[in-house]
Amino acid sequence: MAVLSKEYGYVILTGAASFVLVTYLAVKVGKARKKYSVEYPTMYSTDPEHGHIFNCIQRAHQNTLEVYPAFLFFLATGGVYHPRIATGLGITWILGRILYAYGYYTGDPKKRMRGAIGSVALIGLVGTGVYSACQHLDWI
Repeated sequence: MAVLSKEYGYVILTGAASFVLVTYLAVKVGKARKKYSVEYPTMYSTDPEHGHIFNCIQRAHQNTLEVYPAFLFFLATGGVYHPRIATGLGITWILGRILYAYGYYTGDPKKRMRGAIGSVALIGLVGTGVYSACQHLDWI
C-alpha cells in the first residue's frame, strides 16, 4: 500500500491552483458574454462583427474544461509516487493553458499554439501516472 509523502501536499496545491485557472477563464467568458451581448444558454456567437472574438474566448475555456478531468486524474495518480515531478508538470500545464488562452484571446486561433507546452506537460503526467500504477503493482 502506498503512503502519501509530505510532498504530496504540493500536488494538492497544484490541483487547487488549476481550479483558480479554470475559474479565471470562466470569469473571462462571463465578462465577454456581457461585453458582446451573448445571452445564456447560447454557447457561440453568430454576430458577424464581434462573434469571432467571443468564440475564441469561449473556446479557450471550453477546451481547458475538455482536458481538465484527465489533468486532475493524472496529476493525482502521478503524484502518489512522484510528487515533485507531477507538481512540476502540473504547474507547466497551468502556465501552458494561460499562454493558450491569451493566444486565443487575440482572435487568431493559430496563436493558441503558444500554449503547446501544456499538452507536452499533460503527456508527461499521463506517463507519470501510468508509471506510478506499474510501481504500485510491483511491475517495476
